[in-house]
Amino acid sequence: MSRRRRYLTALGLLMGALLGIAFFQRWVPLALELASGVPSPAIRVQHKNDTHFSSSPKSWWTSPRSHLAATDADGSKLPVCPEDSPHILGPLNINLTLVISLKDVIFAYPNVRTGGHFRPADCEARQHIAIIIPFRRRELHLTIWLFYMHQFMQRQQADYGVYVIEQFGNTTFNRAKLMNVGFAEALKEYDYNCFVFSDIDIIPMDDRNYYRCYNNPRHMANAVDKFKFKLLYNNLFGGVTAFSKTQFEKVNGFSNAFWGWGGEDDEMFSRVVAAGMRVERPNSVLARSKMIPHHRDPGNESNKNNAVIMLHARANMKRDGLNSLNYKVVNITRHHLYTLVSVDIGKPEDN
Repeated sequence: MSRRRRYLTALGLLMGALLGIAFFQRWVPLALELASGVPSPAIRVQHKNDTHFSSSPKSWWTSPRSHLAATDADGSKLPVCPEDSPHILGPLNINLTLVISLKDVIFAYPNVRTGGHFRPADCEARQHIAIIIPFRRRELHLTIWLFYMHQFMQRQQADYGVYVIEQFGNTTFNRAKLMNVGFAEALKEYDYNCFVFSDIDIIPMDDRNYYRCYNNPRHMANAVDKFKFKLLYNNLFGGVTAFSKTQFEKVNGFSNAFWGWGGEDDEMFSRVVAAGMRVERPNSVLARSKMIPHHRDPGNESNKNNAVIMLHARANMKRDGLNSLNYKVVNITRHHLYTLVSVDIGKPEDN
């Protein structure tokens, strides 16, 4: 063998070894974390405007409702998933200092279909769940949420889709109206019968806290670390809530009148009671959640007018909500891990 050939062979072996080491250091810790639910200290993140993978609106579900009947490879109907998933881990170690790029998260979930939809392959899920996230300029938090929540929902054997509802422009933020938009837009794509409305900064610490719908509207995040895992007051109904389609229509959705921070959750609590239902909560051990630390976003300042609107929840419920919702869809982009719906919801003076 010539000296040149020996040199090239040695160089090839060296490059192969280096690539193997790089693969091990980057992807094995991620795989271990996905398997265990415990963040690995070997994972370090960056978030540099990562490229989002998108596709055409009809990328995988030309006829969304054709996917309702879950079938096996041979065409036979799958059994219904058990009430309690066999994949549940229980308490989870959530690391909010985790730094991971969106590309890494995409790599970790090849089984998620474009648009952020997943359903179990071995059984038919009991509910079709749309997760609705009101959003504006919180990309880093979104990456962390996607990393933890896709594995969380998959361990619960959920048939779910993730919808990030982004308020277009720089007008005052309206979280409640964005959630109404998410409800309306998700129903255009799939026969969802359960809706989980989640803030982008809440990560559950126990996967026995099933993100699904119950006999009454459910408050999922009633034990958050920021508040020392205590329920601050009985009417608190924020962070993460779940409504069946029927329940949400019964209260006419959220009020569209809450511009700026505060009040829409308490007003929704009053709507639930006025509609003859009650708010359910998991026990405070299962409901333990972490909140990603952050400062209040510009354009979401506290609004003193919201306190006045709260007082008239019962009177306003029939005329302010889903039946008075108006908005303009600016763009819909189906990323690999979620569907981004950018909407113009107007401004406060339009009310």
